[in-house]
Amino acid sequence: MNSPILQLLVLAGIAIFLILRLKSVLGTRDGFEGPAQRGPAPSSNRRHDFEVIDGGPDRDITDHVAEDSEAAAALAEMKRTEQSFNVTEFLQGARGAYEMILMAFERGKLDEVTPFLSEEVYETFVQVVDAREEKGLTIEADFAGVREVALQDARFDTASKRAEITMKFVGELTSVVRSSDGEIIEGKPGQSKRQKDIWTFERVMGADDPNWRLVATGE
Repeated sequence: MNSPILQLLVLAGIAIFLILRLKSVLGTRDGFEGPAQRGPAPSSNRRHDFEVIDGGPDRDITDHVAEDSEAAAALAEMKRTEQSFNVTEFLQGARGAYEMILMAFERGKLDEVTPFLSEEVYETFVQVVDAREEKGLTIEADFAGVREVALQDARFDTASKRAEITMKFVGELTSVVRSSDGEIIEGKPGQSKRQKDIWTFERVMGADDPNWRLVATGE
């Protein structure tokens, strides 16, 4: 075997060794892959709520309350405690809950909304409904829509993880109150009226029960 052939065989052996060595370190790429990342790899423990923790402002919060307010700080703590919590989605749910609870109260069908009421609020509503029934009063009501929804305040207790969010609602509905003999004693058929309510909802963040409960009402 002459020298040139021997040299080629040696070089080929070295090349094969280097290829196998590189594959054991880099792995095998199949198909298209994006460019390799530069810099340190992202940590698997990085929090998903980075807008609240690392950067600011969190528009999901500041779109509804002032950035430097106590309510904003409370909402941020809620999001830290339960990362799936979203303020905008809460407002949408509260809007639907307002209509559902308000109309259940007007029509005296509180059993339909029991899971969304605290025991105290439920008992208060029941007393009003029972008093109406004792007087023989009936209410004919239809909901026209919510004209205003606003987040007024938020509080969070880090020890108990209990969250409270106070909402302002302005709804529009038609409501006619009739006596036992069918005589109209309040309201006019087809004439809508606006109603303002201040409601406070409560929930323990991170709990299995996803329902927020109405714990206080006002005007």
